[in-house]
Amino acid sequence: MPGGPPQPSGLLDLLGVAAVLLDAEGRIVLWSPQAEDLYGYTAAEALGQYAGTLLVGEEHWDLVLATFAEVMETGKSWGGTFPVRHKDGTARPVELRSMRLLDDRGDFYALGLATDASTLRGVERDVALSTRLISQSPIGLAMLDTELRYVAVNPALERMHGIPAKDHLGRHYREIMTAAKFEVPEAAMRQVLETGVPMVDQSTIVGRSPADLDQNHIHAWSISLYRLEDPQGRVLGVADLVVDVTDRYQAAMEAAEARQRLALIADGSARIGTTLEVDQTAHELAEVTVPEIADVATVDLLDSVLNEHRPASSSGPAVFRALAVEAAYPTEAVEAVDPPGQIAAFDAGRLATECVRTGRPILISHAGDEDLARMARDERAATLLARAGVHSHMLVPLTARGQILGFLGLSRARNPLPFTEDDLALAAELASRAAVCIDNARSHQSVRNAAVTLQRSLLPDHPPHLPGLQIASRYRPAQATYEIGGDWYDVLPLDGDKTALVVGDVMGSGIDAAAAMGRLRTATRAFADLDLAPDQVLHHLDKITSRLEHYIATCLYVTYDPRRAECHIANAGHLPPALVRSGKHPELLQLPTGTPLGVGGAPFETTTFGIGPGDQLVLYTDGLVETRHHPIDERLETLRRLLDTPDSTLEATCDRLLRELRRPEDPDDVALLIARTQPLASCA
Repeated sequence: MPGGPPQPSGLLDLLGVAAVLLDAEGRIVLWSPQAEDLYGYTAAEALGQYAGTLLVGEEHWDLVLATFAEVMETGKSWGGTFPVRHKDGTARPVELRSMRLLDDRGDFYALGLATDASTLRGVERDVALSTRLISQSPIGLAMLDTELRYVAVNPALERMHGIPAKDHLGRHYREIMTAAKFEVPEAAMRQVLETGVPMVDQSTIVGRSPADLDQNHIHAWSISLYRLEDPQGRVLGVADLVVDVTDRYQAAMEAAEARQRLALIADGSARIGTTLEVDQTAHELAEVTVPEIADVATVDLLDSVLNEHRPASSSGPAVFRALAVEAAYPTEAVEAVDPPGQIAAFDAGRLATECVRTGRPILISHAGDEDLARMARDERAATLLARAGVHSHMLVPLTARGQILGFLGLSRARNPLPFTEDDLALAAELASRAAVCIDNARSHQSVRNAAVTLQRSLLPDHPPHLPGLQIASRYRPAQATYEIGGDWYDVLPLDGDKTALVVGDVMGSGIDAAAAMGRLRTATRAFADLDLAPDQVLHHLDKITSRLEHYIATCLYVTYDPRRAECHIANAGHLPPALVRSGKHPELLQLPTGTPLGVGGAPFETTTFGIGPGDQLVLYTDGLVETRHHPIDERLETLRRLLDTPDSTLEATCDRLLRELRRPEDPDDVALLIARTQPLASCA
């Protein structure tokens, strides 16, 4: 504060150095205020006194006199620690420095400078400790002034920056740390200078040091900042402490990457194999890897795996069928790979062929022109890969149950990082899981195709002429292999212009159910030829079904007599048919339900009702209306509502019912049969 007493502001003030001037006789002629503090005597008490008798005990007089005489005669300074007598009678160790002075008249004086020895030892220890810590500390230390110019730099920071300390001094912080990321600690320094609040380990900078010969070597530094002040509180600058935390940073990054990889594997487990479709599973694998691992992903299977009639070859070109291509962004690299569905042959020198022939993954961290040529199917594709900037590539075989199915191809272009062994391990884990799903889907598809083929071979063609009837029908197989095979319909011409309409559902699945359905259909045709009543037909079918290895079935058997305009119908546990009379709302026929075929012993009943020209009878299996999420009554009401808007043709009605009531993923077959009556005269 102006006008106030001066405040300690430096090392001399901290030490409280006392100054005493002696004449040639050893009398005190000058006495500083610090001397009063150190020795206890006021200036009035000390001036004019012999210093030896005032400040030294008798036992040290001879030594003091000899030393004083030597300093005055030779001019050599003397220094050391000496016990001085304080005014209170105690002896205190004082650090002394004595030197001879000469004035303008040629007279000699002795100047003694002194400070408390214990205080000096403390300062010396602090300085020594600070110097040693600063010079040998692995922590980078720098002092910058209030303009953020370097004032001091320790050896550790020299090594971190790769710039000598002398080249730091006087230069601004941003002249040394030029990267844009160092704008953050610069702003923090200004804040610390302004507020005085330290920032400890609050700013971590990741980058490369100019001292690194390997420019791929990444460092991480933690920066702490403190404001520097003198004892009076005057701001001197800011201390910059830099700790190399590369190991900690890398460990954290590795842990984060490990968590990310585990999350990706978990995500892949949930997203891959959601259906038993080979193409869909391949697309799911490609989608999981982009962009988390690669910029572009392809999934290709050996054509021999998908086409059992094409033998695999252990030499010559490998023939692949592309199943999926996924890219993180529009890129020419997509044009360089085969589009889904395309079949292509790769000769023995291509990486794809090598991958599936050896069963080993291939990692190309840095792809050159030769690598691109081996990756691509031809020169044009290699050129496209180069133009797209593809610089790193991996191929992982898809192996399931000891069989190589194909490969997963991954490429990076926009992502600047090369693939690593960790990336390869992650891709191999995802490929392994996907391969099992693809193999399951392939097996499912094979069995499903066999079941559908059998099922369709057992379903009838419509007779070319049915008196008094128009017929339309549909069969839709289920997506799940083991739900295929149980549903059927039949249209049987009978004597006397009559027609039998049959819809049934074997309560089983797979090829065995389809075979059981075929046996029931054959038996139904045989009993229909006997001109039996519907309940009698069901009675005989019940006996046959009881012998079919625990199979049971539901069935509706209808005979239509156009001459009498009557229908006769019996039900074996099946859903009720819908009757759409001309000009009236559709209705569900209320029939005796009966028991399913195969239960045995229960009687069946025949119900007779009249049916006029233009009336429609709609027979269906439960796959049309039953779902897991809706009550059956609600679904039957939906069926009735859809039939309340008749289409111009029966074919259109079939299509509309399947479109509105059935979803592709529904897990059951559907058999649908619609018959519309017509006058006999128009059916010739």
